[in-house]
Amino acid sequence: MKIGTIGTGSITDWVMGQLLEYEQNEYAAIYSRKHETAQALAEKYHVDKIYTDLDEMLKDDEIDCIYVASPNSLHFEHAKKAMLANKNVIVEKPFCSNVKECEELIALCRKTTCFLFEAITTVYNPNYLAVKEKLKDIMPVRIVECNMSQYSRKYDAFLEGGKPNVFTPAFSGGALMDINVYNLHFVVGLFGMPQSVHYEANIKEGIDTSGVLSLNYENMVVSCVGSKDNIGVNFCQIQGEKGYIYVEGVSSMTKKAVVHLRNGEEYHLDLQKHDGAHYYYGGAMLKMIEEKDHESCYKMLEHSLQVMKVIDMAKKSAGIVFDADR
Repeated sequence: MKIGTIGTGSITDWVMGQLLEYEQNEYAAIYSRKHETAQALAEKYHVDKIYTDLDEMLKDDEIDCIYVASPNSLHFEHAKKAMLANKNVIVEKPFCSNVKECEELIALCRKTTCFLFEAITTVYNPNYLAVKEKLKDIMPVRIVECNMSQYSRKYDAFLEGGKPNVFTPAFSGGALMDINVYNLHFVVGLFGMPQSVHYEANIKEGIDTSGVLSLNYENMVVSCVGSKDNIGVNFCQIQGEKGYIYVEGVSSMTKKAVVHLRNGEEYHLDLQKHDGAHYYYGGAMLKMIEEKDHESCYKMLEHSLQVMKVIDMAKKSAGIVFDADR
Protein backbone atom coordinates (compact mmCIF):
# COMPACT_ATOMS: atom_id res chain seq x y z
CA MET A 1 0.00 0.00 0.00
CA LYS A 2 1.52 3.30 -1.11
CA ILE A 3 0.84 6.00 1.49
CA GLY A 4 0.84 9.78 1.12
CA THR A 5 0.82 11.92 4.25
CA ILE A 6 -0.69 15.28 5.16
CA GLY A 7 1.22 16.91 7.99
CA THR A 8 4.90 16.84 8.91
CA GLY A 9 4.83 16.88 12.72
CA SER A 10 6.23 14.33 15.15
CA ILE A 11 3.04 12.24 15.01
CA THR A 12 3.57 11.64 11.28
CA ASP A 13 7.09 10.45 11.97
CA TRP A 14 5.95 8.09 14.75
CA VAL A 15 3.07 6.62 12.76
CA MET A 16 4.92 6.12 9.51
CA GLY A 17 7.91 4.57 11.29
CA GLN A 18 5.61 1.84 12.59
CA LEU A 19 3.40 1.43 9.52
CA LEU A 20 6.52 0.85 7.44
CA GLU A 21 7.38 -2.17 9.58
CA TYR A 22 4.80 -3.92 7.41
CA GLU A 23 6.58 -4.77 4.18
CA GLN A 24 3.39 -4.21 2.17
CA ASN A 25 3.53 -0.49 2.95
CA GLU A 26 5.54 2.15 1.12
CA TYR A 27 5.91 5.84 1.99
CA ALA A 28 5.15 7.40 -1.39
CA ALA A 29 4.55 11.14 -0.93
CA ILE A 30 4.36 14.03 1.53
CA TYR A 31 2.14 17.08 1.37
CA SER A 32 3.18 20.27 3.13
CA ARG A 33 2.35 23.88 2.42
CA LYS A 34 6.10 24.59 2.32
CA HIS A 35 8.58 22.28 0.62
CA GLU A 36 11.26 22.85 3.24
CA THR A 37 9.09 21.69 6.16
CA ALA A 38 8.75 18.25 4.51
CA GLN A 39 12.42 17.91 3.63
CA ALA A 40 13.65 16.27 6.84
CA LEU A 41 10.85 13.69 6.82
CA ALA A 42 11.41 12.97 3.13
CA GLU A 43 15.13 12.43 3.67
CA LYS A 44 14.59 10.18 6.69
CA TYR A 45 12.18 7.87 4.85
CA HIS A 46 13.64 8.28 1.33
CA VAL A 47 10.46 9.81 -0.05
CA ASP A 48 10.93 11.22 -3.55
CA LYS A 49 7.66 13.13 -3.91
CA ILE A 50 6.95 16.30 -1.96
CA TYR A 51 3.78 18.19 -2.87
CA THR A 52 2.90 21.76 -1.87
CA ASP A 53 -0.49 21.46 -3.60
CA LEU A 54 -2.81 18.94 -1.93
CA ASP A 55 -5.00 18.56 -5.00
CA GLU A 56 -1.96 17.59 -7.03
CA MET A 57 -1.00 14.88 -4.54
CA LEU A 58 -4.54 13.51 -4.57
CA LYS A 59 -4.33 13.23 -8.37
CA ASP A 60 -1.31 10.93 -8.05
CA ASP A 61 -2.58 7.52 -9.17
CA GLU A 62 0.33 5.74 -7.51
CA ILE A 63 -0.95 6.67 -4.04
CA ASP A 64 -3.42 4.20 -2.50
CA CYS A 65 -3.93 5.69 0.93
CA ILE A 66 -3.74 9.11 2.62
CA TYR A 67 -2.75 9.53 6.26
CA VAL A 68 -4.26 12.77 7.60
CA ALA A 69 -2.27 14.36 10.42
CA SER A 70 -3.23 17.97 9.89
CA PRO A 71 -4.70 20.13 12.73
CA ASN A 72 -7.93 18.70 14.17
CA SER A 73 -10.19 21.23 12.45
CA LEU A 74 -8.88 20.19 9.02
CA HIS A 75 -9.40 16.44 9.42
CA PHE A 76 -12.88 16.57 7.92
CA GLU A 77 -11.91 18.61 4.87
CA HIS A 78 -8.78 16.60 4.10
CA ALA A 79 -10.41 13.19 4.61
CA LYS A 80 -13.36 14.20 2.43
CA LYS A 81 -11.10 15.42 -0.38
CA ALA A 82 -9.05 12.23 -0.24
CA MET A 83 -12.08 9.93 -0.49
CA LEU A 84 -13.51 11.98 -3.34
CA ALA A 85 -10.18 11.33 -5.05
CA ASN A 86 -10.78 7.60 -4.48
CA LYS A 87 -8.11 7.17 -1.81
CA ASN A 88 -8.32 5.08 1.34
CA VAL A 89 -7.91 7.32 4.38
CA ILE A 90 -6.41 7.05 7.86
CA VAL A 91 -7.37 10.05 9.99
CA GLU A 92 -5.37 10.91 13.09
CA LYS A 93 -7.41 11.21 16.28
CA PRO A 94 -9.67 12.98 17.06
CA PHE A 95 -11.59 11.83 14.01
CA CYS A 96 -13.46 15.10 13.39
CA SER A 97 -14.60 18.26 15.17
CA ASN A 98 -18.18 17.11 15.73
CA VAL A 99 -20.84 14.48 14.99
CA LYS A 100 -22.09 16.22 11.86
CA GLU A 101 -18.68 15.97 10.21
CA CYS A 102 -18.24 12.39 11.39
CA GLU A 103 -21.56 11.26 9.94
CA GLU A 104 -20.83 12.91 6.61
CA LEU A 105 -17.44 11.17 6.32
CA ILE A 106 -18.95 7.78 7.18
CA ALA A 107 -21.69 8.25 4.58
CA LEU A 108 -19.07 9.19 1.98
CA CYS A 109 -16.99 6.14 2.94
CA ARG A 110 -19.94 3.88 2.23
CA LYS A 111 -20.78 5.68 -1.02
CA THR A 112 -17.26 5.59 -2.45
CA THR A 113 -16.36 2.16 -0.97
CA CYS A 114 -13.04 3.64 0.10
CA PHE A 115 -11.68 2.47 3.44
CA LEU A 116 -11.73 5.05 6.22
CA PHE A 117 -10.15 4.64 9.66
CA GLU A 118 -9.58 6.68 12.78
CA ALA A 119 -5.97 6.24 13.81
CA ILE A 120 -6.81 5.40 17.40
CA THR A 121 -4.37 3.09 19.12
CA THR A 122 -6.42 1.99 22.12
CA VAL A 123 -9.02 -0.36 20.70
CA TYR A 124 -6.63 -2.42 18.56
CA ASN A 125 -4.11 -3.25 21.29
CA PRO A 126 -3.95 -6.99 22.16
CA ASN A 127 -3.96 -6.27 25.91
CA TYR A 128 -7.05 -4.07 25.53
CA LEU A 129 -8.86 -6.84 23.64
CA ALA A 130 -7.85 -9.25 26.41
CA VAL A 131 -9.24 -6.87 29.04
CA LYS A 132 -12.51 -6.79 27.11
CA GLU A 133 -12.66 -10.60 27.12
CA LYS A 134 -11.83 -10.82 30.84
CA LEU A 135 -14.53 -8.40 31.97
CA LYS A 136 -16.79 -11.39 32.53
CA ASP A 137 -14.51 -12.50 35.40
CA ILE A 138 -15.25 -9.38 37.48
CA MET A 139 -18.82 -8.58 36.42
CA PRO A 140 -20.93 -6.73 37.18
CA VAL A 141 -18.76 -3.62 36.83
CA ARG A 142 -19.70 -0.69 39.07
CA ILE A 143 -16.93 1.92 38.75
CA VAL A 144 -14.37 2.78 36.05
CA GLU A 145 -11.57 5.32 36.40
CA CYS A 146 -9.22 6.52 33.67
CA ASN A 147 -6.53 9.17 34.07
CA MET A 148 -4.37 10.41 31.21
CA SER A 149 -2.43 13.51 32.22
CA GLN A 150 0.47 14.88 30.19
CA TYR A 151 1.84 18.39 30.57
CA SER A 152 1.83 19.81 27.06
CA ARG A 153 5.10 21.13 25.68
CA LYS A 154 3.01 23.91 24.13
CA TYR A 155 1.19 24.93 27.32
CA ASP A 156 3.85 27.41 28.43
CA ALA A 157 3.60 29.20 25.10
CA PHE A 158 -0.19 29.31 25.56
CA LEU A 159 0.22 30.86 29.02
CA GLU A 160 2.54 33.48 27.52
CA GLY A 161 -0.15 34.58 25.10
CA GLY A 162 0.59 32.34 22.15
CA LYS A 163 -2.09 30.43 20.26
CA PRO A 164 -0.83 26.89 19.60
CA ASN A 165 -3.29 24.86 17.52
CA VAL A 166 -3.93 22.42 20.37
CA PHE A 167 -5.17 25.26 22.60
CA THR A 168 -7.56 27.08 20.28
CA PRO A 169 -11.25 26.61 19.40
CA ALA A 170 -10.34 27.60 15.83
CA PHE A 171 -8.39 24.37 15.42
CA SER A 172 -10.73 22.18 17.54
CA GLY A 173 -8.12 21.75 20.26
CA GLY A 174 -8.20 21.14 24.00
CA ALA A 175 -7.66 18.35 26.49
CA LEU A 176 -10.88 16.53 25.64
CA MET A 177 -9.95 16.18 21.98
CA ASP A 178 -6.24 15.56 22.41
CA ILE A 179 -5.99 13.48 25.60
CA ASN A 180 -9.34 12.41 27.05
CA VAL A 181 -10.37 11.02 23.65
CA TYR A 182 -8.12 8.02 24.40
CA ASN A 183 -9.99 7.38 27.66
CA LEU A 184 -13.28 7.65 25.80
CA HIS A 185 -12.22 5.05 23.25
CA PHE A 186 -11.17 2.80 26.13
CA VAL A 187 -14.53 3.10 27.92
CA VAL A 188 -16.91 3.23 24.95
CA GLY A 189 -15.12 0.29 23.34
CA LEU A 190 -15.81 -1.79 26.46
CA PHE A 191 -19.26 -0.57 27.49
CA GLY A 192 -20.85 1.29 24.59
CA MET A 193 -22.75 4.58 24.82
CA PRO A 194 -23.43 6.05 28.26
CA GLN A 195 -26.86 7.23 29.33
CA SER A 196 -25.62 10.69 30.28
CA VAL A 197 -22.44 12.78 30.07
CA HIS A 198 -21.11 15.67 32.15
CA TYR A 199 -17.81 17.49 31.69
CA GLU A 200 -16.23 19.71 34.36
CA ALA A 201 -13.31 21.47 32.70
CA ASN A 202 -10.62 24.04 33.45
CA ILE A 203 -11.21 26.51 30.62
CA LYS A 204 -8.94 29.31 29.47
CA GLU A 205 -9.77 31.48 26.44
CA GLY A 206 -12.60 29.19 25.43
CA ILE A 207 -10.59 25.96 25.45
CA ASP A 208 -10.29 23.18 28.02
CA THR A 209 -6.77 22.68 29.33
CA SER A 210 -7.87 19.82 31.60
CA GLY A 211 -11.06 18.30 32.89
CA VAL A 212 -13.01 15.45 34.45
CA LEU A 213 -15.54 13.69 32.25
CA SER A 214 -18.32 11.76 34.01
CA LEU A 215 -20.21 9.06 32.14
CA ASN A 216 -23.26 7.41 33.66
CA TYR A 217 -24.43 3.93 32.67
CA GLU A 218 -27.12 1.77 34.19
CA ASN A 219 -25.68 0.71 37.57
CA MET A 220 -22.17 1.93 36.64
CA VAL A 221 -20.33 5.26 36.85
CA VAL A 222 -17.20 6.28 34.95
CA SER A 223 -14.66 9.05 35.53
CA CYS A 224 -12.24 10.07 32.78
CA VAL A 225 -9.54 12.61 33.63
CA GLY A 226 -7.65 14.26 30.79
CA SER A 227 -5.03 16.95 31.39
CA LYS A 228 -2.62 19.02 29.34
CA ASP A 229 -1.83 21.55 32.09
CA ASN A 230 -0.63 19.21 34.85
CA ILE A 231 0.88 15.78 35.46
CA GLY A 232 -0.36 12.77 37.39
CA VAL A 233 -0.41 8.99 37.57
CA ASN A 234 -1.71 7.52 34.32
CA PHE A 235 -3.88 4.44 34.76
CA CYS A 236 -7.23 2.78 34.13
CA GLN A 237 -9.09 0.75 36.74
CA ILE A 238 -12.26 -1.27 36.20
CA GLN A 239 -13.94 -2.24 39.46
CA GLY A 240 -16.49 -5.03 39.60
CA GLU A 241 -18.28 -7.01 42.28
CA LYS A 242 -16.04 -10.06 41.68
CA GLY A 243 -12.73 -8.22 41.31
CA TYR A 244 -10.95 -5.45 39.45
CA ILE A 245 -8.70 -4.94 36.45
CA TYR A 246 -5.83 -2.45 36.74
CA VAL A 247 -4.19 -1.08 33.59
CA GLU A 248 -0.84 0.53 34.20
CA GLY A 249 -0.02 3.66 32.20
CA VAL A 250 -1.98 5.55 29.57
CA SER A 251 -5.18 4.19 28.04
CA SER A 252 -3.75 4.63 24.55
CA MET A 253 -1.20 1.88 25.16
CA THR A 254 -2.71 -0.71 27.56
CA LYS A 255 0.87 -1.89 28.07
CA LYS A 256 0.28 -3.94 31.20
CA ALA A 257 -2.96 -5.15 32.76
CA VAL A 258 -3.55 -7.21 35.89
CA VAL A 259 -6.80 -8.95 36.85
CA HIS A 260 -7.36 -9.16 40.62
CA LEU A 261 -10.21 -11.44 41.70
CA ARG A 262 -12.03 -11.14 45.02
CA ASN A 263 -11.07 -14.71 45.94
CA GLY A 264 -7.39 -13.74 45.91
CA GLU A 265 -6.49 -14.98 42.42
CA GLU A 266 -4.41 -12.70 40.21
CA TYR A 267 -3.24 -12.97 36.62
CA HIS A 268 -1.44 -10.73 34.17
CA LEU A 269 -2.39 -9.82 30.60
CA ASP A 270 0.81 -9.32 28.63
CA LEU A 271 0.16 -9.99 24.95
CA GLN A 272 1.87 -6.95 23.41
CA LYS A 273 5.30 -7.77 22.07
CA HIS A 274 5.66 -4.49 20.18
CA ASP A 275 6.24 -1.21 22.03
CA GLY A 276 4.73 0.97 19.33
CA ALA A 277 1.28 2.40 19.94
CA HIS A 278 0.56 2.55 16.20
CA TYR A 279 1.81 -0.86 15.17
CA TYR A 280 -1.28 -2.91 16.00
CA TYR A 281 -3.93 -0.66 14.45
CA GLY A 282 -1.69 -0.38 11.41
CA GLY A 283 -1.78 -4.15 11.01
CA ALA A 284 -5.52 -4.35 11.56
CA MET A 285 -6.25 -1.70 8.96
CA LEU A 286 -3.90 -3.24 6.42
CA LYS A 287 -5.66 -6.59 6.88
CA MET A 288 -9.10 -5.05 6.31
CA ILE A 289 -7.94 -3.36 3.12
CA GLU A 290 -6.20 -6.46 1.76
CA GLU A 291 -9.22 -8.66 2.50
CA LYS A 292 -11.70 -5.99 1.30
CA ASP A 293 -13.41 -6.34 4.68
CA HIS A 294 -15.69 -3.31 4.53
CA GLU A 295 -17.99 -4.58 7.28
CA SER A 296 -15.19 -4.55 9.87
CA CYS A 297 -14.27 -1.06 8.69
CA TYR A 298 -17.87 0.13 9.11
CA LYS A 299 -18.02 -1.44 12.57
CA MET A 300 -14.99 0.53 13.70
CA LEU A 301 -16.46 3.71 12.18
CA GLU A 302 -19.62 3.21 14.24
CA HIS A 303 -17.40 3.01 17.31
CA SER A 304 -15.71 6.29 16.30
CA LEU A 305 -19.15 7.86 15.82
CA GLN A 306 -20.20 6.81 19.33
CA VAL A 307 -17.08 8.43 20.77
CA MET A 308 -17.77 11.61 18.79
CA LYS A 309 -21.32 11.70 20.14
CA VAL A 310 -19.95 11.59 23.69
CA ILE A 311 -17.48 14.36 22.81
CA ASP A 312 -20.29 16.56 21.49
CA MET A 313 -22.30 15.99 24.67
CA ALA A 314 -19.23 16.79 26.78
CA LYS A 315 -18.53 19.99 24.85
CA LYS A 316 -22.13 21.11 25.27
CA SER A 317 -21.98 20.35 28.99
CA ALA A 318 -18.86 22.49 29.45
CA GLY A 319 -19.92 25.27 27.07
CA ILE A 320 -17.09 24.58 24.60
CA VAL A 321 -17.80 25.69 21.04
CA PHE A 322 -15.33 25.21 18.17
CA ASP A 323 -15.28 27.36 15.07
CA ALA A 324 -16.24 24.20 13.17
CA ASP A 325 -19.43 23.94 15.25
CA ARG A 326 -20.74 27.38 14.29
